[in-house]
Amino acid sequence: GLNFIDLMVRQGNIDNPPKTPLVPGFECSGIVEALGDSVKGFEIGDRVMAFVNYNAWAEVVCTPVEFVYKIPDDMSFSEAAAFPMNFVTAYMMLFEVANLREGMSVLVHSAGGGVGQAVAQLCSTVPNVTVFGTASSFKHEAIKDSVTHLFDRNADYVQEVKRISTDGVDIVLDCLCGENTGKGLSLLKPLGTYILYGSSNMVTGETKSFFSFAKSWWQVEKVNPIKLYEENKVIAGFSLLNLLFKQNRGGLVKSVMDKLLNLYTNKKIKPVVDSLWALEEVKEAMQRIHDRGNIGKLILDVEKAPTPLVS
Repeated sequence: GLNFIDLMVRQGNIDNPPKTPLVPGFECSGIVEALGDSVKGFEIGDRVMAFVNYNAWAEVVCTPVEFVYKIPDDMSFSEAAAFPMNFVTAYMMLFEVANLREGMSVLVHSAGGGVGQAVAQLCSTVPNVTVFGTASSFKHEAIKDSVTHLFDRNADYVQEVKRISTDGVDIVLDCLCGENTGKGLSLLKPLGTYILYGSSNMVTGETKSFFSFAKSWWQVEKVNPIKLYEENKVIAGFSLLNLLFKQNRGGLVKSVMDKLLNLYTNKKIKPVVDSLWALEEVKEAMQRIHDRGNIGKLILDVEKAPTPLVS
């Protein structure tokens, strides 16, 4: 799977990146080729998907057994590579952090991306949840059925949301950071939850610019704790990779994965795969995410031959 965090790794916009040379990638699917001595529950030949702490973009990947899950029989390898990061992130934010319940409303940015589409599908599993989404206008036709109210990402979505829901929304999921933080907090209802889970605005042009990076953080409005208390608002952060690889919550993630696979088997959710790319085409694939051209997930397929560029 190709994720926005991979672009941030490439640009050096993360804390303590590993020293080069490094193989990027945090999730994959494939067939078990070998097992450690004490591994139980898996056999050689099993179809699996896994989280990996880097090194996922490879023909052979090694990862601890607690990060590996069996693929349902009717799920393809490309769907499986598109599944773990987006759906676990979306599920944990909605149900573990924000406690999504019947009748609530959710605002999600980048509604056409992998996490955005997972959020929309998971919201549809709860009765009467209203989903407000922002996305580039050329994606609207393709994703309009998954979101209740869709706005152009460059429009004044705050006014649009307030026009439809005068007292705002219950949950804001913000992967943009920067100036959207203040806007998101202003839209929260009392007892609402605002979750920061990424910073896609940090990914700038082709070159790494610390000035634009600093500027995007500078625009994060200082959150005043007294104001939170007066307004009854919750602000939270979520990082799946830290949860897995730094905070040892693999068991919790496994229980979430079990619930998600149950939803998949019952045809309640299904990963949206935007496109498949050969490993040699990673530059073009990254550019597609960078330009926000994708609807759903981009997959690097080690068996795919590069497609010749048509002049």
